[in-house]
Amino acid sequence: MSLIELVIEPLSYTFMVRALAVTVIAAILCAVLSCWLVLIGWSLMGDAVSHAVLPGVVIAYILGAPFALGAIVFGLLAVALIGGLRDTSRVKEDAAIGIVFTTLFAIGLVLISITPSHLDLNHILFGNLLGVSAGDLWQVLILGVVTFAILILKRKDFTLYAFDPTHAHALGMNPRLIGAVLLGLLAMTAVVALQAVGVILVVAMLIIPGATAYLVTDRFSRMLIYAPLMAAGAGIVGVYVSYYLDASTGGMVVLSQGVLFGLVYLFSPNQGQIAKALKARQRRKQVDVAH
Repeated sequence: MSLIELVIEPLSYTFMVRALAVTVIAAILCAVLSCWLVLIGWSLMGDAVSHAVLPGVVIAYILGAPFALGAIVFGLLAVALIGGLRDTSRVKEDAAIGIVFTTLFAIGLVLISITPSHLDLNHILFGNLLGVSAGDLWQVLILGVVTFAILILKRKDFTLYAFDPTHAHALGMNPRLIGAVLLGLLAMTAVVALQAVGVILVVAMLIIPGATAYLVTDRFSRMLIYAPLMAAGAGIVGVYVSYYLDASTGGMVVLSQGVLFGLVYLFSPNQGQIAKALKARQRRKQVDVAH
């Protein structure tokens, strides 16, 4: 089979086209947001929101409402609970995050166990890319476009908040409001990625692309370009590999992003470990020659 045939064959199936579309949308959106999450240090927050949406999804299923609605409500609820617990007690933010997301995640598991239904737990936890319907695709597209537009339009405010919230306040901005908006967008992004890789693996799509781009460039403007390009490329490769290996599609998408991070970690021209080792070796040679 030629390379062209390898590329074209999966596209003859509607479910593969939808899977690729959702993967690209989710990968680009998560990657753009992940640039700020990595700089601010909100990796745990991304983990919290992605897990906390589980009870919202289950309740939405019980009520016959769209999954996205329930997920957004509980994502925002998790953010509010974490902020409230942090601000009104001696509990630090990392502990508040752990308490809220594990409790809400447990509520979701309990609801699933006591609800008589055909709800497939694995699809919620690990995604169901190959089962994406036309309605799911439109839902992901609308949420993705709205969230992406806000991120791009307010990128200067978010960037200043990430680098120096004190300076942002001095310029008349409201850092607390900016942070709240960013967290709200995090909840919406988690809903989009939920369709692709499920609750468990959402955090990977929210962190790996930004971390990968961070090792490639020192300029944030370039991070916002490199991260989505690399994430989308890795996502497409993951979908194709899962098709030919008959493997978990969501898992393979995240694995592809993880492999790409590993390659960048090793071979990045400036931050790669091999480049650093070669530079150190060159410096030692220069010192030896000087002596």
